[in-house]
Amino acid sequence: MNANAQAAYVDAAAATLGLHIAAEHRQGVLTFFALAANMAALVDGLPLTAADESGNVFSPVAPEVGE
Repeated sequence: MNANAQAAYVDAAAATLGLHIAAEHRQGVLTFFALAANMAALVDGLPLTAADESGNVFSPVAPEVGE
């Protein structure tokens, strides 16, 4: 996704969600969206097989009395 497509996506998503992005924040939003898109592309590029498992699930446990 190039910079123009990312900007169009951010605009469309913000409009759909009813979010107003202030002009002074727009460049920061676009910068961090591009960063997230690049990270997603790295993850998406990893091959997965049927043998791959998801990570463990965190299950919180209440602390014992006296801790």
